[in-house]
Amino acid sequence: MHTPNTIRIAHGIFYVTDLAASRHFYVDLLGLNVLHETEGALYLRANEDREWTLKLELAPEAGVKHLAYRVGTDADLDALTAFLDAQGIPWRWETELDRPRLLRFQDPYGVPVAFYAQSVKHPWLLQEYHLHRGAGLQRIDHINVMTPDVEGVMRWYMDHLGFRLSEYTEDDHGRIWAAWIQRRGSVHDLALTNGAGPRLHHFAYWMPDMQSIIRTCDILAGARMPEHIERGPGRHGVSNAFFLYIRDPDGHRIELYTCDYLTVDPDFEPIRWHLDDPRRQTLWGAKTPKSWFEEGSLLEAYEGGWVQPRESDLKGLPVHVI
Repeated sequence: MHTPNTIRIAHGIFYVTDLAASRHFYVDLLGLNVLHETEGALYLRANEDREWTLKLELAPEAGVKHLAYRVGTDADLDALTAFLDAQGIPWRWETELDRPRLLRFQDPYGVPVAFYAQSVKHPWLLQEYHLHRGAGLQRIDHINVMTPDVEGVMRWYMDHLGFRLSEYTEDDHGRIWAAWIQRRGSVHDLALTNGAGPRLHHFAYWMPDMQSIIRTCDILAGARMPEHIERGPGRHGVSNAFFLYIRDPDGHRIELYTCDYLTVDPDFEPIRWHLDDPRRQTLWGAKTPKSWFEEGSLLEAYEGGWVQPRESDLKGLPVHVI
């Protein structure tokens, strides 16, 4: 069976409860660009994105509608529907602004996903420096999903959708607690973290440099919103990235991320981290807030309502937690 050519992570759709507050956070402070605005929704993109990458949709409750990937052609979508039929996984076609053909389903581990090939392209803003505002987010980078079955999700995406393993965390019994898998040659399009789930842990944008991340902290402090800074800035051991985690007005977690590495070298081998190695999370040794391990955004179920998180059999938090 033809394996669909998944290109990269492409967009997320967040349900938000106050669109004005969300607009202030994402547009006025972070500097995302409004590509489209409809009644009850904003379609946003970063400066390098040629398509919208984050939709904010007004809703009674906060959560995530779906997480979407780009594939190469319509033939890849057709191959994916054949695979889903063979697996007994329900699917349907949906449409979105700029995207006439979205394949929507829920993966076997409960994550609502969509795949598409066609999208309207818009002129990029990367060199329109006079239009850049706020923190200057540059492009969509990855997502992180909390799940009680990290290894199961990891192997499903690797075995059936061609994802490749970059790094992973393992304990003394060979159990995998976290994994970073990718399609486009960076460290990850999809990260998987052990915990009650499935829930969205975070949605990440690439930043042009470390200073832009530090500037984000200054912007939030100047706006009298320092409580939206959850963790960092700092440097991960995993991925080597310089990072900052912030929370939007509904609690959705956003990572601002830069300075990781490429995995396109054919000699690249996945990097193993021991569960109790404190350098994997923060290379500099700073402790991590407990909220970072325990809180996440609810995901919409395929038939409506929320996917109910399930607890993981892997229990415990690292010792280096605030």
